[in-house]
Amino acid sequence: MPDTRQSPGPPDDSAVAATGAGGAMDLATQEAGTLEGGPGGGPGGGGKPRSLWSDAWHDLRRNPVFLISGLVIAFLVLIAVWPGLIAPGNPLACDLSKAQQGPGDGHPFGFDGQGCDVYTRTVHGARASVTVGLCATLGVALLGSVLGGLAGFFGGWPDAVLSRITDIFFGIPVVLGGLVLLSVVTSSTVWPVVGFIVLLGWPQICRIARGAVITAKQNDYVQAARALGASNSRMLLRHIAPNAIAPVIVVATIALGTYIALEATLSYLGVGLKPPTVSWGIDISAASPNIRNAPHMLLWPAGALAVTVLAFIMLGDAVRDALDPKLR
Repeated sequence: MPDTRQSPGPPDDSAVAATGAGGAMDLATQEAGTLEGGPGGGPGGGGKPRSLWSDAWHDLRRNPVFLISGLVIAFLVLIAVWPGLIAPGNPLACDLSKAQQGPGDGHPFGFDGQGCDVYTRTVHGARASVTVGLCATLGVALLGSVLGGLAGFFGGWPDAVLSRITDIFFGIPVVLGGLVLLSVVTSSTVWPVVGFIVLLGWPQICRIARGAVITAKQNDYVQAARALGASNSRMLLRHIAPNAIAPVIVVATIALGTYIALEATLSYLGVGLKPPTVSWGIDISAASPNIRNAPHMLLWPAGALAVTVLAFIMLGDAVRDALDPKLR
């Protein structure tokens, strides 16, 4: 009786070609899913294999540090956008006859040295601090990621030049640089402070992005995409960036809290945000000479600043633990 079994033939070239430069990685993913969980790919063969991001989100949802810090940050963003929800008063309305008075009816935090309600100013001060932190982090992450990613991918003399430039910026003391650069600025908006933080903060993200791209471009799926004729832009955006962005997100999240603290420090020294802008750093600076006579003036804005910085640092730590497989 003749053998009717068919011998396994070569793979269909058209099926591989149809997937483009990502074909090799797609096949590798399918094979990994088959080995991991049967025909379905997931545990027990029920679905697709989970990616790094889905695994990270799965861990974050069960991390109490992430949940607590996320709730605190969500509340801070809410009052930064709509401070009138819980503090309908005017933070610039002051009555000198009530200067340095303690907490009383309708004024749970008391009054500052100018007779302004400390509670209202503390709530409205979240807007400036959160705006500076978010905008500065976004600018630093974008500038540092683009420069570091391009330098790490192409290498050569652009990488060498950029490395020397980052060394120069690392040698500039941040607070001293702020005193020099911001002392000539007369604007009372947040943008000079944001621009200064971006100017001196991008080298850190640049180094992180450069190292992540150099590591990612040596992986087999990138080499397979290159062999299949993928362009540089496709390899960067499709294969390298999604696998190199995790450390940038972690560092940027932790740095956001330090940028808020830096804004408060510069405002305390008189070169950051300036009146009539309401800022925790400005209120702390105004309250520090009266810390013995009216400690409530310093307690509340300083406490709000500490809680905000701690929340973002805790969030960054939780994201780092979730995105780093070595810590699982």
